[in-house]
Amino acid sequence: MEKTLELIKELLLIPWVRAICLVVLSIVIAKLVDRLFTIILRRMALKTRTKVDDKLIEILHRPIYYSLLFSGLGISIRILQLPDWVIFIFLGIFKSLAIVIWGMAIFKMFIHLINWYAQKSRKSNLIQERTIPLFDNLGKMLIFAGVIYFIFLSWDIDVTGWVASAGILSVVIGFAAKDTLANLFSGIFIMADSPYKEGDYINLDSGERGYVRNIGIRSTRIMTRDDIEITIPNSVIANSKIVNESGGPNERERIRITVSVAYGSDVDRVKEILFEIASGSDNICTAHEPRIRFRQFGDNGLIFQLMFWIEQPASRGRIVDEINSKIYKAFNKENIEIPYPQRTIHIQK
Repeated sequence: MEKTLELIKELLLIPWVRAICLVVLSIVIAKLVDRLFTIILRRMALKTRTKVDDKLIEILHRPIYYSLLFSGLGISIRILQLPDWVIFIFLGIFKSLAIVIWGMAIFKMFIHLINWYAQKSRKSNLIQERTIPLFDNLGKMLIFAGVIYFIFLSWDIDVTGWVASAGILSVVIGFAAKDTLANLFSGIFIMADSPYKEGDYINLDSGERGYVRNIGIRSTRIMTRDDIEITIPNSVIANSKIVNESGGPNERERIRITVSVAYGSDVDRVKEILFEIASGSDNICTAHEPRIRFRQFGDNGLIFQLMFWIEQPASRGRIVDEINSKIYKAFNKENIEIPYPQRTIHIQK
């Protein structure tokens, strides 16, 4: 027994034997800590109602295991008493691998958390399912920049000069591409604020009207009723007044048609005719009953207004044409006059 212990002591004095033992010990400790970490945290996660913590535990155990393993490997490399430049290279590789693994884990956790938050959040919140691609891209850029920064530090590279150069370069690029950056930031704000979404029927104060086909970082594409696609820079839309005809609880839209009849016309009969025309159309929404209002005594006639609902904003022009045609024919049949503007001129003798 004593000879065995002495032999073990003599073997442990050999650097490469100690290094191998330390590597094996690192693997065992990493496995053990990983197992304990998983068991303890999963028991705690069982007490919660959500499953988001289970996913986070599943993501975290891998970087923790490799961090402990690389720490043991780094110590074992030092024990071998290799040249300094060899130790530096191995330690840099181990640190870089650990940083990359942690970066991937943090990114997965980030995406999982914003997906979970978007599903449970209200429509007024910033993070929603439609804005996930935006946060996905921003998260990738920030995490990638952080990983690169820490990798440089692991190789003892001074990043101060790089950061200063990047700051000056960003100012130059900002002045050179201010329009592009304006479109980029406007696209981000449009996705976050969401004045409209893909498939909505919108009107811009510049005259464009149609369905939103695509919302990009730089521009928004609108398909008009003439099947013409219009690409509008986001900076233009951000500074425009937007009328979203599909922005309510549904796509239904109320139409108002104003009509004038001559003084002396039967008011009740005019209302009956307008109601019959609106109720008899198959293109008008039946969920809401048409309404007729006698609005005012005009200069040339009595002003009535017919109000009814349609299912989709895109069909407004066709339905208004149909109703106007029926009103004109019905008034002619009933001898109800649609008055012309009239003026009485007195000539002084």
